[in-house]
Amino acid sequence: MVELGIRHLPLCCSLLLGFLLVLGCVVTEGIIATVGTDATLLCNYDAKYYGKLPVCWGRGAIPNSGCANEVIKSDGTSVVHRLTERYLLMGNLGEGDVSLTIRQVQESDSGTYGCRVDIPGWFNDHKHQVTLTVVAVRPDPLMVQTREVKERSVTIRWSPVFDGGRPITSYMVDLKNKQTSWDTGVRTEISNPEVTQVTLVDLRPAKSYNIRMFVVNSIGMSEASNVLTITTKEAAPEGPPLDMRMEALTSHSIKVTWKPPSADLRNGVLQSYSVSYREYDPAGRQFKRWQHQSVTATRELESLILGNLKPSTKYGILIQAKTKAGIGPASTAPLCTTLDEVQTTSEVVTVTPTSTDTTMQRQDTSSFTTAVESVTDAIDWEQSTTSFTSVPPDPPVVELKEVIDTSISLCWTPGFEGYSPITGYYLEYKALNASWDYTKAVIDFSPNQTEATIIEINPSIYNIRMFAKNSLGTSKASNILTITTGRTGHQNIDSATTVSSDPVSSDPVSPDPLSPDPVSPDPLSPDPLSPDPVSPDAAAIVNGSHNGHLAAIVMPVVLVVLIVATVTTWRIRRVRRKEGSLSLWVSNGPLRFRGSESLQEL
Repeated sequence: MVELGIRHLPLCCSLLLGFLLVLGCVVTEGIIATVGTDATLLCNYDAKYYGKLPVCWGRGAIPNSGCANEVIKSDGTSVVHRLTERYLLMGNLGEGDVSLTIRQVQESDSGTYGCRVDIPGWFNDHKHQVTLTVVAVRPDPLMVQTREVKERSVTIRWSPVFDGGRPITSYMVDLKNKQTSWDTGVRTEISNPEVTQVTLVDLRPAKSYNIRMFVVNSIGMSEASNVLTITTKEAAPEGPPLDMRMEALTSHSIKVTWKPPSADLRNGVLQSYSVSYREYDPAGRQFKRWQHQSVTATRELESLILGNLKPSTKYGILIQAKTKAGIGPASTAPLCTTLDEVQTTSEVVTVTPTSTDTTMQRQDTSSFTTAVESVTDAIDWEQSTTSFTSVPPDPPVVELKEVIDTSISLCWTPGFEGYSPITGYYLEYKALNASWDYTKAVIDFSPNQTEATIIEINPSIYNIRMFAKNSLGTSKASNILTITTGRTGHQNIDSATTVSSDPVSSDPVSPDPLSPDPVSPDPLSPDPLSPDPVSPDAAAIVNGSHNGHLAAIVMPVVLVVLIVATVTTWRIRRVRRKEGSLSLWVSNGPLRFRGSESLQEL
């Protein structure tokens, strides 16, 4: 018996080894999924033969019993336990489909998963093992929307998108002219991934642009977003009419011809021209108020015959182009003298003032002129009203967060509301050497916004300041930031013209009033017809003995202004002591002189 047992020992060992091999046999497969998708790990058994059986899924190698790190379990009919809602058994349990579906997989879901079907009997369990590999991808493309379009800026916004499994590191903004290819565009990087809105500034008025965006993570760059096509709003022309010429036809008429401003300075569709003219004395000094005529813009060479003029008289003429947005700078030419009158009879001219403008047409024959003239349409000075209200808000405090190439990140801290909630903010910016009167753009922000990202298309050095608004008015200007953009350099698109506040550079001609035929009608620069306010630093250039004459005129005016200001301040302080806060308002906002010519004539 012992010999028989020893003789069959190798056979028993072989059977035991085979049994152990069968017991440890596990079917293994691998699948690859991308972040954000649903991954299904297959596992099936013969439910028709065995009936509905319990099943479990776990992470890691399948142990001798049960499931390690169990993520989901079923009793054969329904799920009785799951780790999170992302783990689902979406197959038909009645047919033995116990495949595991993981919703929106992440890179952390990578690893080995084991399926165990509890089949009755020793060592009968069905085991299936799956290796899941989840890989990150590029972010999804953005859907970009236009928020606001102005003359020189556009604000765009977007909603967050799927990051591809890796954090978004930056955004790319492409801008180009509509008629050109993307190869000629400007690309700007936004390094703050939390930004969902950006303003592109320094665009050209009445121009069409294309804008697109990209999202970047550590894997790569997304596909391009939808392409926005925007057309900036029109603005007042930046250039004067060209090639202005004057010719005396008769003793009572002058013909004026001119061409439109340069195409890149029109800033829109030209609607009309304003032609202003007036008389000058033999020494070249003006002494009549401006008269105006309007000419519809129809062709590339415009002309107008001015009639009912005086013989042997010098006339100065200015021409300005108009768009729907406003009027541009004036084109000037040397004074033109009408022809001599052939008849020897004298002519008596009677000036009858109208009822609507008697004070402006009253003539003073003395050397001291007291009429204040305006080249543009007569200003309607509305009667000031007195109201007792609270004060406007305090200005915000602006801080610079960072400047990366042409991308500027700002934040601001609101000031005192002024007893009325702040309804919004607006930002002004200009070139470093320009005047605030020539502000290039105004960007509006909501009352809840305290930070913004701005993309400067044409790199330069800029000043930036902000204002707060509420129902009572607008705050004073905030602190001024000086910012330099684009140190690495970028290709420019439609480079904008910066208007200088230098009075010398803005004055095209400096006439000699003592010359018998001056080169220019009068010291009009900065141009009194310009729609923009004249810089406080602007001054007319006068030569020779005319300086003394100008001083004699200006000094009494300065004294009168100082006296009026002193009396007004004293009266306001008295009212404030009695009633509290006094505010003077005009329905069209604060009043200011436009141009310097009126001040010269006082």
